[in-house]
Amino acid sequence: MTTRDIVLVALFAAIMVVLGLLPPITLGFIPVSITAQSLGPMLAGCILGARRGAAAMLLVLLLVAIGLPVLSGGRGGLAVFVGPSAGYIFGWVVGAFVCGLIAQRLVKEDQSELSQFLSFLLASVVGGIGIVYLFGMPWLAYMSGKAFFETAAASLVFLPGDLIKAFVAMLAARAVLAGYPLLPQRA
Repeated sequence: MTTRDIVLVALFAAIMVVLGLLPPITLGFIPVSITAQSLGPMLAGCILGARRGAAAMLLVLLLVAIGLPVLSGGRGGLAVFVGPSAGYIFGWVVGAFVCGLIAQRLVKEDQSELSQFLSFLLASVVGGIGIVYLFGMPWLAYMSGKAFFETAAASLVFLPGDLIKAFVAMLAARAVLAGYPLLPQRA
């Protein structure tokens, strides 16, 4: 990694921390809150690419592990990694990687704006929602002692907000690509 890559990884880790400053919305029927931080893997993957996006999420996990209160609601420390939201948190790393991988493969500078928008949206939905849910829901089902399908049905409450976040990530990634393209400079 170059110095520029390290700075970009740190910048997106800082963006995740800032997203964590927004208070979580707790729900009574599921032990995982709605947070703005699920936007972070989508942004990091679509803007930075697979490796740098995943590295930014790993940096956030490192900050959590050393006890800094960087997660939504001021949470931090090793206990977070065994709580009900741990699957989603670990899913951020893989989700950012998959978002970046899809964006790197599909988004080209010479294609139409509509194609770029749709490619970024697909990357955000598959990586930022699908992969994160794939990690989060089984762990949540295990931790809550409920059946997987019951947990999956309860997790549908996150979907509308996450689709809005995917749309925001799409807009941001396209704007960065147009103004200061980071994605084509794969790292």
